[in-house]
Amino acid sequence: MTQPLAAKSKKPAAPPPSPLAMPAQKPLTLERIFASPDLAGSQPRAMKLSPDGKLVTLLRNRANDKDRFDLWAIDTVTGKERMLVDSLKLGSGAALSEAEKMQRERARIGGTRGIVSYDWSPDGKRILVPLDGELFLAALEGEAVRLGAAGALNPAVSPKGRYLSFVRGGNMIVLDIATRQEKQLTNGASDTVSWGVAEFVAQEEMDRQAGYWWSPDDAHIVVARVDESGVAIVNRAAIGAEGTKIYPQRYPLAGTANAVVELYVMDPLGERQIKVDLGDDKDIYLARVAWAKDGKTLYVQRQSRDQKRLDLLAVDPATGAAKVILSETAKTWLNLHNNFRALSDGSFLWWSEKSGHGHLYRVSGAKWTALTSGAWQVRDVIGLDEKRGVVWFTGNRETPLEQHVYSAPLSGKGEIKLLTEPGWWNGGVMDSAAGRIIVSRSSSEQPAQTYLADKDGKRLRWLSENAINGTHPYAPYRAAHAATRFGSIKAKDGSDLYYKLLTPKLEPGRRFPVFMIHYGGPGAGRQVTKGWGGALQQYLVQRGWIVFAIDNRGTPDRGKAFEDQIYRAMGGVEVEDQLAGVEWLKGQPFVDPERIATYGWSYGGYMTLKLLQKAPGVFAAGIAGAPVTKWELYDTHYTERYLGDPNAKRSAYPAANAIAEAGRITDPLLLMHGMADDNVVLEHSTAFMTAMQEAARPFDLMLYPGQTHRFAGEGVNIHEWQMIERFLGQIGPEKR
Repeated sequence: MTQPLAAKSKKPAAPPPSPLAMPAQKPLTLERIFASPDLAGSQPRAMKLSPDGKLVTLLRNRANDKDRFDLWAIDTVTGKERMLVDSLKLGSGAALSEAEKMQRERARIGGTRGIVSYDWSPDGKRILVPLDGELFLAALEGEAVRLGAAGALNPAVSPKGRYLSFVRGGNMIVLDIATRQEKQLTNGASDTVSWGVAEFVAQEEMDRQAGYWWSPDDAHIVVARVDESGVAIVNRAAIGAEGTKIYPQRYPLAGTANAVVELYVMDPLGERQIKVDLGDDKDIYLARVAWAKDGKTLYVQRQSRDQKRLDLLAVDPATGAAKVILSETAKTWLNLHNNFRALSDGSFLWWSEKSGHGHLYRVSGAKWTALTSGAWQVRDVIGLDEKRGVVWFTGNRETPLEQHVYSAPLSGKGEIKLLTEPGWWNGGVMDSAAGRIIVSRSSSEQPAQTYLADKDGKRLRWLSENAINGTHPYAPYRAAHAATRFGSIKAKDGSDLYYKLLTPKLEPGRRFPVFMIHYGGPGAGRQVTKGWGGALQQYLVQRGWIVFAIDNRGTPDRGKAFEDQIYRAMGGVEVEDQLAGVEWLKGQPFVDPERIATYGWSYGGYMTLKLLQKAPGVFAAGIAGAPVTKWELYDTHYTERYLGDPNAKRSAYPAANAIAEAGRITDPLLLMHGMADDNVVLEHSTAFMTAMQEAARPFDLMLYPGQTHRFAGEGVNIHEWQMIERFLGQIGPEKR
């Protein structure tokens, strides 16, 4: 195993700050946790290298408003920092369109203000900045020009920099940057038909935010046409503090019709439209779209409705004719990925779990060359250099608790090199030349840090060291920081189940209550990693709670066999494994077995209900936030992937749902939900409330007017946790 070069640096480490430089120790409070500045320190987003490599650009949140982001630049040679675009000075403060609000919800940045995205022009002289529904072109000297494209959605600069593209009123618009002349490429947009925008399930479940794609030479733009006329309408009542708005939301409930998605190849002058042949079956998912480097071939990934087949199509953009050049099938489902890369010789990079674990392959015709292998997972390709024959990616070869950046030869022969330091959860971004890496990392003891490294992982410069010293927001609380302990127990099938544990200072003979955090669902939401856990868990420890989490079978990053155990069996092995964690807890001499509370949000909220139903009396209390209770009410792509068709003869839905056995819940329960939730709609909770009432089972309830799936606002988040604390007061640390 190769040691990361960053770890070999001969530069002496900075001495720790003297005790005199550290502020006096303070207790954590909910008010401080949700206030500004962020206790985790600087939290840069969307870091990119400029086309000439001289600058790193990023979105940085303000010290006095942790949810507002501005555009900054850092000189890669001198390290000098400057703000490029001040969102307060440039922005109008205008309300966002409903479409943009919903896109931000899909991206989990619903409460973010200011600048949330930007796009470099290819010449490196200007940056496209969307802000408050307007578009601006910002120069590096600080001047920004309004483009007069109000209401623009999904803006982008074309690869050669001649055009600016965006969606307005559901139609595709192209603006010639030199002449400022607009051209509307499409017509026919309506309440149910749109162009250039990803449909709901693509944004929410498929990690596809784009609805159009430029060819590398600016000659073509391929645009998705989305027809939602057959999609079910959910009359979502966005109940607010001063009234209710009814939104007839097109929401594809499991087992019902999806949007029909078509692709058209167009030219930027609007003179031609060529329909892409996606096959006779219209009930498919448009998974991914990409271009060959020469712009002569369009690649489309087409996924079957049951998600057991994924086809890669090669499309002639001149005719729209397509042929299948790769097909994968699975007995359960196929996970989508973002790792396709077309290579100059006609071969391509592909990610597959055909070996049981997600790995990279170079595919040339029928020949597959494995670039990685073993009982571990490759996550994302971050860089590619064909001339040097190297690919860079993130993965977890060392341990499922960590994520690292690696490089590997494109030939499939040679060493896979570890480029980041052990003990951290790392992510990476590279420039188009694959010459340097922006590494972002955190650990259980250190919030996010970012540095610039060369292609071999050697750290060149800190971009955000974020050291917890005398000026860091977390410095006054560092002395009381509880270390995170990691370990594992065995599942019934012999699998290792990893846990994390944070405890107050242990005292002989004293037993503490447990706050057990879980998500437990497939695809996302792992709780047990060596990344920064946040101040809220530290607050709970300071209040006398043990914090515990365990990742059950069904969660990602452990291979297909580990994840597949949830197939058509939601509410089964996840509950079993969480209860195995409880049994382990009860065997610890510092745990009070009578005072274990369980908490989860979304799928985690569903898990709370299933745990209380499965094991009455095991938990002293449970908190379920925005829980899925009836899977027929959730969307097609996520739900059918794991449970199949609800209309099937032997449906897996009745056993998976949390409604029928609501009456088994006898332990104290707090149910919480945002009343404007457009993801897990409020009907999930109202259906469950009705079942509990009909079974004469009491429970506590707190609803949040105007709030969506993730609560936004300092006061609202404080209130949420005040409610949880008050609810748990009956079993809290003071109850000895």
